[in-house]
Amino acid sequence: MAGPRMTEELQELNLNVGHSHYYDNSMVETFFKSIKAELIWRNRWDTRRQAEGAIFQFYDPRRRHSSLGGKSPLAFERKAA
Repeated sequence: MAGPRMTEELQELNLNVGHSHYYDNSMVETFFKSIKAELIWRNRWDTRRQAEGAIFQFYDPRRRHSSLGGKSPLAFERKAA
């Protein structure tokens, strides 16, 4: 959510100031919980760069997800299209 001043400035630029749905936040929270539980809490890295690389590799579109019925995001999207 944006503060009143930011909201005014965005409206002056004709930019829509929408409010997100609570469900959007829960999806993000779930994603970060997964990163922490499956990656961060189980590993240690010598450098920040190594940790960042591991985080960016964490979301692999070919990795299977239980919430997608054991399919990868790529396979799930292909089937849904």
